[in-house]
Amino acid sequence: MPIALWKLALASLALVAHTGAAQEPTPDGTRAINADGYTVTTLSTTAPRVTKASFGRLPDGTNVDGYTITNSRGTTLHVITYGGIITSLRTADRAGAIEDIVLGFDSLAGYLKDSPYFGAIVGRYANRIAKGRFTLEGKTYQLPVNNGQNSLHGGTRGLDKVVWDAQQFEHPHSAGVVLTHVSPDGDQGYPGRLSLRVTYTLDDENRLTIDYHATTDKATPINISQHSYFNLTGGAKRDILAHVLQLTASRYTPVDSTLIPTGELPSVAGTPFDFRKSTAIGARIGEPNEQLKIAGGYDHNFVLDRKGAGQARAAHVVEPTSGRTLDVTTDQPGVQFYSGNFLDGTITGKGGRVYGHRFGFCLETQHFPDSPNHPSFPSTILRPGHAFNSRTVFTFGVDKGK
Repeated sequence: MPIALWKLALASLALVAHTGAAQEPTPDGTRAINADGYTVTTLSTTAPRVTKASFGRLPDGTNVDGYTITNSRGTTLHVITYGGIITSLRTADRAGAIEDIVLGFDSLAGYLKDSPYFGAIVGRYANRIAKGRFTLEGKTYQLPVNNGQNSLHGGTRGLDKVVWDAQQFEHPHSAGVVLTHVSPDGDQGYPGRLSLRVTYTLDDENRLTIDYHATTDKATPINISQHSYFNLTGGAKRDILAHVLQLTASRYTPVDSTLIPTGELPSVAGTPFDFRKSTAIGARIGEPNEQLKIAGGYDHNFVLDRKGAGQARAAHVVEPTSGRTLDVTTDQPGVQFYSGNFLDGTITGKGGRVYGHRFGFCLETQHFPDSPNHPSFPSTILRPGHAFNSRTVFTFGVDKGK
């Protein structure tokens, strides 16, 4: 029987002898019997959900890789192994335009210079520990002091400044990267060998799920978070004061002059900290409130209204012009809402954009700041034989408007 001549199309076609029975699809393509009795295999042309490329090298020559993760809606996430940093996160607005909604830099050099934790995994202890000191099991530990008189985000070389090992993965409706790192005993003054795993998963429902896992061989405090600065205008077109925020929090932790919690958990009622109803971030930020004055705006931990364990809603944000929305759920007891008070126009970010005052906001899910020094706060002590497991989910959407 003569073999028909086949024109080459976009997909590659492989002709194999007819076996007399229908063929099952292969993992990389589909099979069908053509009119001449031959099996035609069409190789899949579906683009991979995860791609990997070098993002540069550290001064000591260590390579830093970048992973681009894409879902079926066109949302893309780019993560680098240095600090587990989310360098870009591109989502659609109500008109379908896809733009970047996080602050950051175009190259590794920006993150190495003096980044204010843009997009990074922060720890071992996210947020502040008073005077860089805590006592555990009768022993006092001293941490590096890197924020006034306090230790911030794990010290001078926290998890944001290490190169993580990475392994990409793909599933039918999601994809991501698993980051692992071992922080040795005594790292930044913390006790115990801490084995860490952070998994970023982007799915087709436009959810970015961050799973944290850690174990230790000595009792140690742990508080890990993700420090992305969001600006839902896309491309940081303007400040975030018109973003409308709702927090599921009836209480917060006021701070002293060094931004350390006083230990009180007052109601937000009647204060500029009441975001139980959706309110523009800038609506009350300039009020003559002592707490706002101390922090230069919002830089406070909010106590989430939880009902048991598991995922609970923490925040909902809408940017009115673009229509972009952000929803945050978590199993953590608190969320640090930071209104970008220390951004002052001295940082030039992606695409040459100057990041002015309050050009980004953070929603850092967490345990409370300085918990090791506040026995009344939920405990952050991880002990041998136990595991720290936590999940936070960021869901991106669009408010279609009227």
